[in-house]
Amino acid sequence: MKKEDVDGREKEMKKLCSWNVNGLRACMKKGFLDFLEKEAPDVLCVQETKMQPEQADFVFPGYEVYWNSAVKKGYSGTAVLTKETPLSVSPDLGLDRHNTEGRTLTLEYPDFYLVNVYVPNAQSELARIDYRMEWEDDFRAYLGGLKEKKPVIVTGDFNVAKEEIDLKNPKSNRGNAGFSDEERGKMRELLASGFVDSFRYLYPDRTDAYSWWSYRFKAREKNAGWRIDYFLVSSGYERHIEDSLIYAEQTGSDHCPVGLLLKK
Repeated sequence: MKKEDVDGREKEMKKLCSWNVNGLRACMKKGFLDFLEKEAPDVLCVQETKMQPEQADFVFPGYEVYWNSAVKKGYSGTAVLTKETPLSVSPDLGLDRHNTEGRTLTLEYPDFYLVNVYVPNAQSELARIDYRMEWEDDFRAYLGGLKEKKPVIVTGDFNVAKEEIDLKNPKSNRGNAGFSDEERGKMRELLASGFVDSFRYLYPDRTDAYSWWSYRFKAREKNAGWRIDYFLVSSGYERHIEDSLIYAEQTGSDHCPVGLLLKK
C-alpha cells in the first residue's frame, strides 16, 4: 500500500493485521471477508481458527494461506493469509510437548520473521498456569533464536493484559486468568528480552483501548474490555513503525482485529 507523506509524496507502506476470530467458519458469516476486502492487508494473521483446512473450501483471492491446526478438532489453531510468498514457513516451536494445539506459525520474509501466536489460556482459577509458564519460557527462547538472525515481529492473542491501563476493571480482575501476576510477569520478561509493544510505543497513555470483550454483561456495549492482542517488534525495529491500530468497531468475534503499519 502507499500513503502520502507530509510533503505530499507517496511512501511505500506494509500493512499487517491480526485477528482472533473465535472460529473462522463462524466469523466468515459475520464480516471476515468484508474486513479483508476493506483493509486489504498485506498479511492477516488469524488465531483460534477452530478448524482443519479441509473442513471448509474458503477462497481468499490474492492471498496464499498457511495453516497450523490443532489435533483436536474445533479447538485453537492459527492461519496466515499473505499476498507475498514467504521465504519459509514453520509451524510450532520445534518441541513435541507444544506441537498439538496449532498455536504458532512463523513466516520468514526478506526483512523480518513474522510470528503468529495464540498463547495458551491459563483458564478459570488458573488451572493451566503451570503449562502456561512453561510455554512462555519456551516461546521466549524460540523468539530469541529467531532474533539472532533478523528482526522479528510477533502478533496475535497473548491472553494477557500487561498493565492496569490495558483493561477496564483491573482491581476486580487481579489474579484472574489474563491478569495474574504470573502471566503479567512473563509478558514483561518477553519485552525485556528485546521486544517493543508497538501500541504503547506510540500511545503510552491511551486509555479505553481494548481488543477483547466478554460476551457477558454487555461488555462490548460498555467498552469494558481488555487489550490482549498485540503487535510486538524486536528492539531496534521500532523505527519502522508508522502506526499501531485497533479496529474496535469491527465485529464478528469477541476480539477485534489489530494492525501494524510499517514504513521502509
